[in-house]
Order: sequence, then C-alpha cells, then structure tokens
Amino acid sequence: MKEHDLVRELAEKNASKIVMLVADGLGGLPLELSGKTELETASTPNLDRLASRGTSGSSVPVLPGITPGSGPGHLGLFGYDPLEFKIGRGALEATGIGFELGPDDVAARGNFCTLDAAGKISDRRAGRIPSEESFAVVEKLQAVKIPGVETFVKPVKEHRFVVVFRGKGLDGRVADTDPQAVGVAPLDPQAADPAAAKTADVAKEFVKQAREILKDEPKANGLVLRGFAAKPALPTYEQLYGLRAAAIAVYPMYKGLARLVGMTLVGKAQSLDEQIAELAKCWNDYDFFFLHFKYTDSTGEDGAFEQKVKRIEELDRAIPKIEALRPDVLIVTGDHSTPSKLKSHSWHPVPTLLAADTCRPDGLTSFSERDCLRGGFGIFPAKHLMLLAMAHAQRFGKYGA
Repeated sequence: MKEHDLVRELAEKNASKIVMLVADGLGGLPLELSGKTELETASTPNLDRLASRGTSGSSVPVLPGITPGSGPGHLGLFGYDPLEFKIGRGALEATGIGFELGPDDVAARGNFCTLDAAGKISDRRAGRIPSEESFAVVEKLQAVKIPGVETFVKPVKEHRFVVVFRGKGLDGRVADTDPQAVGVAPLDPQAADPAAAKTADVAKEFVKQAREILKDEPKANGLVLRGFAAKPALPTYEQLYGLRAAAIAVYPMYKGLARLVGMTLVGKAQSLDEQIAELAKCWNDYDFFFLHFKYTDSTGEDGAFEQKVKRIEELDRAIPKIEALRPDVLIVTGDHSTPSKLKSHSWHPVPTLLAADTCRPDGLTSFSERDCLRGGFGIFPAKHLMLLAMAHAQRFGKYGA
C-alpha cells in the first residue's frame, strides 16, 4: 500500500486545529567552528518554552546531502514526497499570483538582473529593484511577440516576474538560464529533453526581444529564467488528510505552493503581525493553517548573520499570539537551511519543533540545531511531519486489527 493511500484510509475528522509556522531557510551554521548558529545566537524564550513541552527533531527535506529548492522543501513539509511530486518554480510563481495555468501552458520564473557592458551579470537581482519600478519594466515586456505562441508576462514582487508561454507542443523540460553567479553571462535556454526543443526556441526568442527592450534600463537591463514547468497534478489536502486548509503567506511563490495542494489563500497580509491577525479572523473556518515567514531565508542568502538573528527573534515574539488561539498542534520548522555563512540554501537538516498536549517531552529546554539533533523525533524525513501532525491532532484511526 502506498503511503498516501494509507493516509486517506486512516484520516478522521475532529475539531482539532493544526498550525504549521514555516520560517523559510531557518537552519544555519556558525561563522566559526566553535561559534553559534543564527538560531543559537538569537534570544528565543518562547520557542525554548515550546521545546520544553513538545518534541523536537531535525528534518531532511529530500535526502541526506541533497540541497533542496523552496518547492521541494515545502512539498516535503506538506507530506508530498518531493522525489515523486515535482513542481517547477515557474508553475509555483504563476499560480501564486492567481494565474490559472492551462494544459498548453509552460511557465518560468523570471529574475531581472543587471548586466555590465560586456553582457555579464553584475547583480543577479537588479539591486532588489522595488516592486513599483519592476512593474513598470514588466509592462514594457508586453511588447514581446512570438509567432504561434501566446506570451503572458506578469509582475510578482521586487525583481521577480513570471512569463507563461501558451501553445501546442510545449514542454517544461528546459534548463535554467541563471548561472547562479556574477561575472558571467546568462545561459541560453537549452532543452533538457528533445520534446522541449520548441519551448527552448520560444524562450530564446523571448530573451532576445526582451534584451533589446531592456537595454537602456539602469538596473533591470537583463533577465534570467528559472523553473520552466507545466501545471502538476497533486491530491489536495482535503482529499488526502480530510483537512480544510488555509495558507497565509506574503510571497506569491508560497501562495502558489499552497494553492497547488488545495489550500485556500487567506487575506493580503504583508507582515507577520498581519498574518497572525488573519489567522485569528479565519480560525473557525479551517482545520489546518500554513503560515510562511520569508525573511529568515532572504537574510541568510544575503549573508547577513545579525539580520537573520533579528528575524528569528521577531518570529519568537510572535509565538504567544499564535498560542493565544489555543492550537491543538503547533509546528515550527523550515523548508530548508540557509546559512548566512554560505549565502545559499544548504543540505543541512532543519530544526523542527512540534508542541501538543499529546507530545512525549524529550527533555530539551531550548530550540536550536544542536538541541534538535538530540530531540525525540531524531533525524527524520520532512515528508513524515504531516503524519506526526495528524497523529498528535488525533486525526488518524488505528491501522489493522
């Protein structure tokens, strides 16, 4: 029997409430071998108190040693094996801004970048161009016309945008054009499979026309495309767990992830305080709540150790406001680690905490990477976290006689 078949068979309904608070890129590394991580450096009295009454562990997003993207990282947390269910970033971004992907669509996430006189990338994020400036640049790209294909270019946030190609015979298996480095030129779109040759040619033509349109922009004079993908087919939270699920996120990509697994997007919050206010408003309407906190990831990617510490402390201050709603299960975790030391996602296990009255306390009194390695859940696959959440919410029946 497959794991999801068993989940469907055992899932039961009750009045319990589950909150999953995802601090994106939560895990870190010490800057020096004998030092502390960002989480260990931060003052986290509320998370430490939760750890003392809950059970902790270290979750592995995909497999040991594999560095995940945000898509696979979140899919694992939601209980979907990221090796079985693959979602390209383009589909996530498009869905997150409310674009309904059709059967003939291939979406890609775009990043504006800054190119030097030699056509090499000097800034991969165009100086994190403000959204209002970026939106005006996106409007210029509406002029791109490709014979035989409809092209949709939509703004997302800051330097990010989405491009959707619509036409017969398109396939999402196209390699990224982002070299993930400065001092080199963007890559050409390349088909990763012969079936995607047409899509690669379409993407090349888009990039060619876009570069001409953008050449005089002071910051966003170039672009890279990532995560080419068609719309995936996933069982929903209602189908799988019997849960009415709500998502409260700021960034479109995470809204897209939530929508693709059948969560309802709630509110238009732009800060953690606003997200928790939305949580309180919709508390009686849903069983499961996904709250996404981005800034532990972005500060890690910027290599800003102290800023990541401050963001973790901001997260900690929000914990009592969530507790005041009396969730039956409260989970705090991340989709992956983003150590400031590495300025990127990493393969390191993610500190994870589950607090519920049904927990078997593991004796920990603080929440950190080192503590979680000694926690009661041990080092475990992230895809099992939802099983633990359902069990602690007493939403599973017994397996077998």
